[in-house]
Amino acid sequence: MSKPSSSKPSSSSINRRGFLAAGAVAAGTVSMPWVAGAQAKTIKVGMPTILSGRVAQLGTSSRNAAQMEVEKVNAAGGLAGRPIELVIRDSKGQPQEAARVARELVNSDGCEILIDAEASTGAFAVHEVARDLGVLCIHTNSETSSLTADPKLRLPNAFRCARQGIHDSAVGGTYAAEIANARNLTRWATCSPDYAYGRDTTAEFVMYLKRFAPKVEVISEGWPKIFQPDYTETITKLLQAKPQALYSCLWGGDLTSFIDQASIYALFSQMQFYAVNMADYTALTVVKNLPAGIHSGNRYVKTFPATPQNAAWGDAYRAKYGEYPTNWAWQNGVVINFLAAAAKKADSADGKKLADALRGLKIDSPLGADGTITMRAEDQTIVGYAIGWGTTIAKEPYVPEMKSTPWQRIFELEAEWKKEKGFA
Repeated sequence: MSKPSSSKPSSSSINRRGFLAAGAVAAGTVSMPWVAGAQAKTIKVGMPTILSGRVAQLGTSSRNAAQMEVEKVNAAGGLAGRPIELVIRDSKGQPQEAARVARELVNSDGCEILIDAEASTGAFAVHEVARDLGVLCIHTNSETSSLTADPKLRLPNAFRCARQGIHDSAVGGTYAAEIANARNLTRWATCSPDYAYGRDTTAEFVMYLKRFAPKVEVISEGWPKIFQPDYTETITKLLQAKPQALYSCLWGGDLTSFIDQASIYALFSQMQFYAVNMADYTALTVVKNLPAGIHSGNRYVKTFPATPQNAAWGDAYRAKYGEYPTNWAWQNGVVINFLAAAAKKADSADGKKLADALRGLKIDSPLGADGTITMRAEDQTIVGYAIGWGTTIAKEPYVPEMKSTPWQRIFELEAEWKKEKGFA
């Protein structure tokens, strides 16, 4: 390598360079305007999520589905002509890290939109970052109902493209109540993670269960910590209480670990198990010996909704990534579809214009109960997605029959709940 020259440039050379630089500034460009133009067209979309630890599948399946849909949108011209670049960061499942990463994605990485692919533990932290920075933020994994249902928490720039606990609980509670009445299941227990999603969703399920099966009594409650490795104490407590039925909204690795450990004690032969998050490939395919007859809400299975479009979407994901998608996957795929539709409607990729276009927007989707999903304007959350409950078997199709509830009925039950909570 040659050594740099020690000679100084002449004053005329300096003046010439200064003149060229001044001319470029006056023209509103830099020395390589074609590079600047290309960079200006790209829109960076930041995604804080969990990519390590016990629930890394949440982040990987969220990332995979979003990227799969981004490739389609970019091939069709991007957001109002701007190709999307996903910028993904690992929060390690820590709320304070989720907030730090979200802020960094906007302030340091130049992201104009945040897709918050955090669990509820981190979503509330990212929500406050969105409040502070004013950036368009769409939550894609948090199901804690209050995140969008509580008017005190709502932001004009924050949306949710994820199912809500209140919707699953309304459907699940009425489904369970029918069985409880028919089989005289009056003694119930609960076992759910000890944080906002677990507490709120369990209370909502029990509310509907008792409303439609008034003889039900909850005789035992278990609140294991999120990501807890050992459930022996909780399982022992349940066996001692001897309930006829057990409800849980444990999810991901927590749910599969609980089932594997509880199976050693033959817990599921002693009580019926209602696990809202069971019917998802990330749980169904991981449990070592899947007990037959677990009642579950749908998360993602390619057979519900039972349409060619849903099956094709699941198969395309599997062909690309070597496994079937999860509930987190479909939600993060759908958010890209919503952004593309909003950009087309607004003819812009500007965050505020996208937010205005998103309110009330309906899109075609293979994950919709009727082939469509709507971003409800009043609380900026999705409705109309496929939702039902059924009973598992130990092999494909895992949940051969799902019983769905019409969305009009869900809306009626939700409206009553909102009024009781002071959210209406």
